[in-house]
Amino acid sequence: MAARVEFRRRLLVRLLAGSVLIAACAIAATAWLAVRSTSGAIRAEQGSALATDAKIYDTLLGYAATHPKWDGVGQVVADLARDTGRVIVLTDNTRAPIAQSANATLPQTASAVVDPLAVDPALVPNAPSHRIDPRAVGPFALTPQERADVRSRAERAASCLREQGFTISLTEQPTGRTILTPIDAVDGVRSCGVPSLAKLTATEQNTLNALYDAVNACLTAANADPVMFKLDLSWLIEGALPMVPTTSRPAQPPSAAPRAPEVTVTAAPAPASANDVVSTCVNNSRRAMVLPYTSPAALLFITDPAGDTAAPTGLSTASALRIAATAAAVLLLAVGVTVLMATRLTRPIRALTEAAQRMRDGDSATRVTVRSKDEIGQLAAVFNELSAHREALERQRKDMVSDVSHELRAPLGNIRGWLEAAQDGVAETDPTFVASLLEESVVLQRLIDDLQDLALADAGKLRLHPRPVDVADLIDQVVATHRAQSDVDITAEVRAVPEIVADPVRLRQVLGNLVGNAVRYGGPDGQVTIRAVQRGDHVVIEVADAGPGIAPDDLPHVFNRFWRAEKSRSRQTGGSGLGLAVVRDLVELHDGTVTVASTLGEGTTFTVRLRLSGPRR
Repeated sequence: MAARVEFRRRLLVRLLAGSVLIAACAIAATAWLAVRSTSGAIRAEQGSALATDAKIYDTLLGYAATHPKWDGVGQVVADLARDTGRVIVLTDNTRAPIAQSANATLPQTASAVVDPLAVDPALVPNAPSHRIDPRAVGPFALTPQERADVRSRAERAASCLREQGFTISLTEQPTGRTILTPIDAVDGVRSCGVPSLAKLTATEQNTLNALYDAVNACLTAANADPVMFKLDLSWLIEGALPMVPTTSRPAQPPSAAPRAPEVTVTAAPAPASANDVVSTCVNNSRRAMVLPYTSPAALLFITDPAGDTAAPTGLSTASALRIAATAAAVLLLAVGVTVLMATRLTRPIRALTEAAQRMRDGDSATRVTVRSKDEIGQLAAVFNELSAHREALERQRKDMVSDVSHELRAPLGNIRGWLEAAQDGVAETDPTFVASLLEESVVLQRLIDDLQDLALADAGKLRLHPRPVDVADLIDQVVATHRAQSDVDITAEVRAVPEIVADPVRLRQVLGNLVGNAVRYGGPDGQVTIRAVQRGDHVVIEVADAGPGIAPDDLPHVFNRFWRAEKSRSRQTGGSGLGLAVVRDLVELHDGTVTVASTLGEGTTFTVRLRLSGPRR
């Protein structure tokens, strides 16, 4: 008796667990999609609002970077409010209004702090690490005359380079300096006056000198080595390699730049490395130089006309509870349906299991009832076929044991009888006696040989040794052998058949068994004809007799082992009942086919088809 299946391993439990998991995932995914679709529009609106807020912030930041005071910003605020549809209020640090687009109650927290010397990275993603707005030019802005001179030199250099095949364009930096772009294209070019473009103007030189003094004073106070500057504010520690730039280019300068102011030197705190010390001093000194040219920090409040500062981004608690309740109801329904379907599925499987156990215990006649036409029903039908086939095999096994014992008993009994008669002096040991014993031993040997061939075929160990074979010669040998052993008229009709690749010993065995069978059942005055002809890439060999024929109901069984058209065990026609079974196995081993056709009262014809090129394997 098979052990009971553990509860956790039962198919019902596994199906239920899998279905619940799938249902839970599907419900969760559906709920998530519902939440996403419900709040998608809200988030899109909020994203649009954030982009609008960033635009407002950047515009006011640019104004602060290029104006020393907030005077005149009112018109900018009004224009932004009209274009964006938002309420904009700008105040100082005490929340005293500087400019506003409409009267509004200020929220508790400001939307942003507008300070060109401390840019908010959340609203300006590409802000430099030092957080100084690039448009805060201050004293670095060129005078109109310097700007015109630099642009003139740049235009002449660009024209010359284009004539040499360069693709060059002009870009004006926020300080008013015109440069050639892309910079990499002209890097290292010494012609067309390109080196002269790096020459500093008086404004730039004075400003850099002032910055140099302030930074090195800061470095001296921090016990650090002094540095040298380039126009892009990259710096070089004396005796070291150049470091990365400490600033980026500013955007829109005032129309004129005053003289570089005096800068108050403040010692930097002690950072982790020399590079950090220099960066801190450069950024602090630059802020001190640019500060007089920028507006003071201001608080920015941005709201919509209704007074809200931000759109909601999630569902309400009630909506979330409704979604959860719906998901739970769907999950319970999925569990119920799964249990019902799994029960209907496992019931026939249990019946199949019980039937298989009965078959294992020896009940070969066990069957299961087929109640459906689905896959389980098909499995039950196949199981019934398997059970019937197993029952037939068991019956054939028993019949074969009985047949083999009978076939062995007959010749052995004859041999024993003759020997006992000779021993008792009843029979004389003359040539007739010896011939009789020899005949019985030949029958016995033939039976054993056939059984061995069938056993080898069943085990897949029957081997062929194919080589070119002349079919006509082989047929002549078989005909000559059987003519000498019987009085039946045997004729051969061979029509220019080419050589084939086959095992000559096994092929002669096939033809010998077929001719012997035809001679045996054709009667003493019968006629046996062997025909061979080529048809395409095959050779067809027919062995026909003019005997009584085989009944149509018996034709499917002629190649079965120990089958005879003569139902009795009298062996009046001789043979063991294994010859045709051996023929079928040998022909199939040659990748050929053997068939039989018969008409009662007219005779029987066996047809063998073999490939000219021999077996594939």
